[in-house]
Amino acid sequence: MYNKPSILLILLNFFEILALLAGIINYNNIKKTYWKWFVVYLIIIVIYELFGVKIFNYFNIEERISFSYFIVPLEFLFFIWLYALKSLKKEKLFITCSCIYILSFFPNLSILKGKFIFDSFNYMIGALIMLILVSLEFLKQIKNENILMFNQNKMFYINIGIILFYVGNLPFFGLYYPIMKEPKIWNLYYIYFMISNCIMYFLFAASFIWGKPKS
Repeated sequence: MYNKPSILLILLNFFEILALLAGIINYNNIKKTYWKWFVVYLIIIVIYELFGVKIFNYFNIEERISFSYFIVPLEFLFFIWLYALKSLKKEKLFITCSCIYILSFFPNLSILKGKFIFDSFNYMIGALIMLILVSLEFLKQIKNENILMFNQNKMFYINIGIILFYVGNLPFFGLYYPIMKEPKIWNLYYIYFMISNCIMYFLFAASFIWGKPKS
């Protein structure tokens, strides 16, 4: 039997809103930098989490479709942009990673025929890309003489959050269908999925509070 404790969803919404509020409160410090788009991203995420199902249902779009073909791609493409283009400043890496991720959707166009539940292949490709970008970001931070001031580095907090959630949940969604056949294992992964999600948004809030933006 699959178990989704409602308290975990409440906690997730709390930390998502916390991250957004932290971004809004500190908006004056980031409004002239690319970090302002992080606030916009969080606004979209919070609106979807609170009202997205009703909004998409109004247009007769199922939740699984809106989540897998709107929210998940938005998340991955946003962080590819943040890591590759803005933090690592590698335009070719940004274009390459974006194209690879977008192309990963083509083998699974059966969604249009109603055969889709969760596109684990797309998530696996996206998570692998994030693993590469996170590794490159850590190497950049280690080589930087400002490593001792890591607590003021916004990407330090984001990096940890991305590792815990996107990379940490790679087995869950990369092997989603086999795991679904084992409800007990699925339930354990789901708990980690939700807890790591909460921690990630808490770290996003921390990046706004303690991190210093760079234009």
